[in-house]
This record gives sequence, structure tokens and C-alpha cells, in this order.
Amino acid sequence: MSGILKRKLEEGPAPYLSLQGSEDDDVSCGDSGNSSDSLNHPVPSGLLDSTLQQQSKRMRGRNVHFESVTVYYFSRRQGFTSVPTQGGSTLGMSPHHSWVKRFTLREFALEQKQSHWNMLRDHLKEEKLNTIKLKLTKNGTVSSVEADTLTLDDISEDDLDVDGMEVDHYFFLQPLTTRQRRALLRSSGVRRIDVEEKHELRALRMSREECGCRCPGICDPETCACSLAGIKCQV
Repeated sequence: MSGILKRKLEEGPAPYLSLQGSEDDDVSCGDSGNSSDSLNHPVPSGLLDSTLQQQSKRMRGRNVHFESVTVYYFSRRQGFTSVPTQGGSTLGMSPHHSWVKRFTLREFALEQKQSHWNMLRDHLKEEKLNTIKLKLTKNGTVSSVEADTLTLDDISEDDLDVDGMEVDHYFFLQPLTTRQRRALLRSSGVRRIDVEEKHELRALRMSREECGCRCPGICDPETCACSLAGIKCQV
């Protein structure tokens, strides 16, 4: 009798192994359960429940959960790394963060939504401002000089057409003029803007206007601009 009981306990975990096994294991287990083989005995419910709980804990432990978002804020500095289409005063950031803020996932989602709305609002205001300026100068109501005195602050949010707009559907990066970049740098505490960067950027843009050489089908290394610059000629 003790020998039979020992064999029952040894064979007990077999259904648990079939749960973790391959598809073939599941089929073979199902077939053996329907057979009249005297070696298949019912598994004690307590043992099966304990095994399933352990498996559930292991599965939960493999999942990745995020509880919060940590945001590092950096002050603006003159960049010296990018080449804008016009002017200088490129934007960069300081090498060390100025402060840190921690958000819950919900708080961060709301923060992002508000940030996107602010960007969209400014974009719509700028479009509205340009439309008003064009309309005033076109019909002769005001001169172009007077129209240029209008700013985004003169545009009310009530004048914006935002009906049916989904904030999350609008993601864009707005190019900034030289004046706007300089204003951002000054508002961030940059007192002196290096004007030498403007001259370097102008030289870079001019050098990019011509690309490659002017070899007429056959490369002459003595006159080829690519060859003289140490670059393999593409002709």
C-alpha cells in the first residue's frame, strides 16, 4: 500500500509538467487521461493549486512595470553644433541638468498633453497672425510697417479654430528664426552670444552650395576638385 501511495505522489506533478511542455506533451497528456491505463491517478488538488500559484508568481515576475517618470531639465546654451538655414545663434543645452522632476505615469501623460497643446496653440496663433497681416496690408487698411507691430499676444485663443482637433494628432517641429533663437538664449541667461559662429555658419552654407566636381565625363586629378581635396572622384 505504501508503495502505491509513493508512486502516486511521484506521478502527481505530471499534469503540471504538461502545462509547461510543448504541444505534443499536452496531447499525450490528454490522451492518457482518457485511457484506462491503471498508472494514471488523479493529482491531489492541494498540490496542483500550489504548483499553479508558483507558476503564476513566476509569470508575473517576468513582466516589466513602470511606476514613474523622471525628467531632467537642462538650460539652453549656444549650440555650435548645428547649421540652420539662416543666421547664427544655434541652440544647445548646458552639459549638466539644472533640476529634476518626478512624475507618475498619469501626471506625465497630462504634462505631455499640455505641452503638445501649447505647441499647437502657438502654431495656430502664428498662422492666424500671418493671415491677419496679409489681409490688412492687402486691402490697404494698414501699412506693412504697422502690421509688423502685431505680435502673438494680440491673437486671442477665442480666435483660433480648434473644434474637432485632437492634440495628440499634431506633432511638428517649428523652425525658429535667428531673432527667436537669440531671444530664447537671452531668456535662458546667455548674456553674450558669440557672433563668430554666424560667420562660420555662413561659410559652411556657402561651401555646401557646390557639391562634387566639374569633371566632364573623365576625371583629371590635376584639376578635379574632389581629387585635390583628397576625395575619390565620382566620375
